Amino acid sequence: MSLVKPIVATQSLTKIYGPLRALDDCTLTVGQGEVFGLLGPNGAGKTTLIRLLLGFLQPSEGSASIAGLDCRRQSVEVRKKVAYLPAEAALFPQMRGREVLRFFAEIRANSIERSLQLAERLELDLARSVGFMSTGMKQKLALAATLGSNVPLYILDEPTANLDPSVRSTVLALVAEARDRGATVMFSSHVLAEVEEVCQRVVILRAGRLVHTQVLSELRSQHRIL
Repeated sequence: MSLVKPIVATQSLTKIYGPLRALDDCTLTVGQGEVFGLLGPNGAGKTTLIRLLLGFLQPSEGSASIAGLDCRRQSVEVRKKVAYLPAEAALFPQMRGREVLRFFAEIRANSIERSLQLAERLELDLARSVGFMSTGMKQKLALAATLGSNVPLYILDEPTANLDPSVRSTVLALVAEARDRGATVMFSSHVLAEVEEVCQRVVILRAGRLVHTQVLSELRSQHRIL
């Protein structure tokens, strides 16, 4: 697959904790407008890679950049270009859903309208306080806040966790719509079917190492029944 200008690039990116290489010699690129999958079991290194990209962790070796900005030295500028959904989003329990969406919209100087539209599509009750929301409702709220941001890159870590199948389909549709608007999405999951449905390329991580890269259109053509 021929990529357009990359928005994410890593070179030999490595994170070491004592004897553990949580991420080992990871080199990859993600093109603008691409939905790029990170596939692997828990502990494979997906979240470590994401945290290195966002500057939450400092690399032991190697380098990473987003939109030409060094993830280590320019992490604040990097995060202005990224909307990040962590695997376990921490929200304000005393706030109502609408207040949470307004808070995140104001931080980025965005309109709240898109987040409200997403919440409606996810069938989320915004009048309820976060502290009284189920785990699935909190996930929907975090998704609405993240995907409602106007940024060139979305990084979603296990975005469909704790959601029922019908809502998962809606989330995958929202990811495809973000791609159609020209945004880039990094989609971390351990569910192969989700990655196959929405991503254009996927890398497989195992024990901290990038073990395989797959263009999904090629994989589909190999398994097409004529």
